[in-house]
Amino acid sequence: MAFPISYDPDPVDSAAHLIQVALTPVFMLSGIGTLINVFNTRLARVADHLEDVRKKLGGPKTDDTPVDPVDSPERLKTQQTRLHRRVFVLDAAILLNAIGGASTCGAAMALFVGSIRDASTSAWLLALFGIALACTVGSLMFFLADTLLSWHGLRRDTDLSLDAE
Repeated sequence: MAFPISYDPDPVDSAAHLIQVALTPVFMLSGIGTLINVFNTRLARVADHLEDVRKKLGGPKTDDTPVDPVDSPERLKTQQTRLHRRVFVLDAAILLNAIGGASTCGAAMALFVGSIRDASTSAWLLALFGIALACTVGSLMFFLADTLLSWHGLRRDTDLSLDAE
């Protein structure tokens, strides 16, 4: 006589595995949400700086006021170009991170549907979680690009040298 209910020889291990699987997307979404917050805050600061540069470039020029070398039109245009690049890489980081978050939600949905319908959703689960990881890594690479652009601009604008006294 066959039993219609499957018997799990170790229900504690099965429950622990279920909890681990269920918590993975939660931690991933928490990390992605934190990264998006960091990226958005940084983007807002870059946008404010870009607006200041635009105001300086578009402001009235008088012959009697001394020109600060920091505010020279050439230097401001260089800053503006660098800030536009930073906006681009931060937008890309936010976009990739959002796709990673959506993929993580999709992976959680695949887990849910798979447990409800007892269907084989492992291919979807692996694909969506793989996309989430790849997009998160990509967003961190764009964030690194923004950090390097920022560091390069800071070093160039303030002449930070390691051997300065």
